[in-house]
Amino acid sequence: MTKLSPFEISIQLPEWSAALLRNAGSEFATVESRMALAISLSSMNIEHGTGGPFGAAIFNIDTHELLSIGMNLVVTSNCSMSHAEMVAISSAQQRLGRFDLGATKDSYELVSSCEPCAMCFGAIPWSGIRHLVCGARDEDARAIGFDEGPKMDNWQEALEKRGITVATDICRQEAADVLQQYANASGTIYNGRHA
Repeated sequence: MTKLSPFEISIQLPEWSAALLRNAGSEFATVESRMALAISLSSMNIEHGTGGPFGAAIFNIDTHELLSIGMNLVVTSNCSMSHAEMVAISSAQQRLGRFDLGATKDSYELVSSCEPCAMCFGAIPWSGIRHLVCGARDEDARAIGFDEGPKMDNWQEALEKRGITVATDICRQEAADVLQQYANASGTIYNGRHA
């Protein structure tokens, strides 16, 4: 029997994101400005060759202050869980020192350049997020070859039953354009399946 030694899982944000992290605490007054940041993260991730075409950020619902950012780091981190939403949620939890973002006096929203895949959908209720804002649709990601997983058709209603409000199609075309840019550049379409 092989003896396993302890190891650490570590996901590093790319160096280029440091400039954006300086905006933590800055106010993004409109939903479009918050989505523009998420889309910018997805685009910059492609430009810098650090991952896939997805970006996300977490903001305080009331003040619209930026708490954390995330970008898809699946390929560069060799970790299939490193989706933009998961990175943003994990970063927010580490920054606040709590696993439940809903267990504070403040409430938080997740702004994502694309609707959540099955994994990220599952993580949203457990994270304590109270509002989700999406840019591109699931079908836009599938159109370029991504496997978004077996997500229920009424996923928005399921979140809303848990007290999580949802807004979709915010700057959809801009977000979908980044997905297409990635496909046109022959970006790696990473899936656990090989069909």
